[in-house]
Amino acid sequence: MRSWALGLLLSAGCAAALREPAPLPPVAPGGQSPAELLSEGEAALAHRPDPVEVRRAERLFAEAAAADPAREDGLVGVMRARAWLVEHSRDPAERVALAGAAVEAGQWCLRRAPASPACDYWLAVALGLQARERPATAKEGLALMVAALRRAATGDPRLDLAGPHRVLALVLLRAPAWPLGPGDVEAALQEARAAAALFPDHPPNQSALGEALLANGRPGEGRAALARALAMARARQAAGDPDAPDWIREAERLESAASRG
Repeated sequence: MRSWALGLLLSAGCAAALREPAPLPPVAPGGQSPAELLSEGEAALAHRPDPVEVRRAERLFAEAAAADPAREDGLVGVMRARAWLVEHSRDPAERVALAGAAVEAGQWCLRRAPASPACDYWLAVALGLQARERPATAKEGLALMVAALRRAATGDPRLDLAGPHRVLALVLLRAPAWPLGPGDVEAALQEARAAAALFPDHPPNQSALGEALLANGRPGEGRAALARALAMARARQAAGDPDAPDWIREAERLESAASRG
């Protein structure tokens, strides 16, 4: 996830991060089962960075969610697709709309499955994206993010390759500290270490660890973690991982910032 810290620091107003979500749009039945729609959605999402395929995945996941109102996995897929689209759109208005729509999907997800770590986690991601695109929502959004990520980390710490710990580390690193926000670099390092312990070979976990170590005054260890992240991401790119270019850019950004500091 691209950094949204600047938006949090410069927020000049205050707006609700959560509102009553719009009703889920009805989807005409196409004869496929929810399981088939989910499988086809995953296959389409695997074709990123093609935005056309990611939008098709979003539609298929939405159809799966409509086909079985008792299941939350379609809405989780909708949030994943929308989060990717927010990160890769160059249109500010489109990013705002997609982030808000991802938050609404997260709200519906938790209404269907209040105890779901996946719903909590992806709602937190959506709230972070919304805070970046609409900084006035950041104050409330940050508190909601931290609570949701802590619940997700308790319920399923391995989700998205230690995503709850990793994203919580980034929130605590990049948010303003008390009394303006929940920022806490020491707690962030604990969360980053937890993510890296669970999945040490996942490049974003090493990037988060490197950033946290640097923030805690441990430049040698921090640069070493960033070097690991970059090497792993380049190896993943050579193997054809569609997310590797994003990981490389983030590790390079952090390395550049560390060298300037």
